Amino acid sequence: MRLLIIDENRLSAGNLAYSMEQDDYEVKICTDPKNELLGVLGANYDIIVMELDYSNINGLTIIQSIRRMSTIPIIITTENNDDIQKILALEYGADDYLIKPYNILELKVRIKAIMRRLKSTFKDTDDIDIKFDEYIIKPVGRVLVKDDSVVSLTGKEFDLIYVLGSNPGKVFSREELMTKVWGYDYYGDVRSIDVHIRRIREKIEKEPKNPKYLLTKWGQGYYFYDYNK
Repeated sequence: MRLLIIDENRLSAGNLAYSMEQDDYEVKICTDPKNELLGVLGANYDIIVMELDYSNINGLTIIQSIRRMSTIPIIITTENNDDIQKILALEYGADDYLIKPYNILELKVRIKAIMRRLKSTFKDTDDIDIKFDEYIIKPVGRVLVKDDSVVSLTGKEFDLIYVLGSNPGKVFSREELMTKVWGYDYYGDVRSIDVHIRRIREKIEKEPKNPKYLLTKWGQGYYFYDYNK
């Protein structure tokens, strides 16, 4: 598995790289994302572990830049335990968030959960496109298309709309969506589901505050409108 570590602290990045290489990860370190990011993203990575705090660039800007080019899963690591910072990182496109200091075994478990989720989300689906109104959800390529143009979604946003869109009318609790999209051993905050749902609505709904497609069942969870009716 190919891992990209983004961290300006060479010692911290090196220690993490050494630990991951013991589990046969192929690791690349980027210590200057402001100047090196475009170059390192030219290679194909399976996952990114990224420090959020830098001396010369806002970490949220880095997440945003990555998301313009790729849906590679991103795990954020930081000493900042502020809830607002965490929500912002998720809104900008991060997939997971770890507070330092953390147990390296927990990081490895989270990486495995993300990889398992990527492999299992589309299992037994026959890669069938889902069509509703002017949209097409295409599991092959993991894209959402509107009138022949691709709608920009993060990896998690696509997985959420795919899971919900594959089961029109079925209500999923936040915990169920965590299980299906993040993996059963995900330890994060279920509020991140709300963040991702809001971002998807902003991208596909004409009136995000009065949605047609991604609907809320108050007190129960979320569901996709039944396009079969």
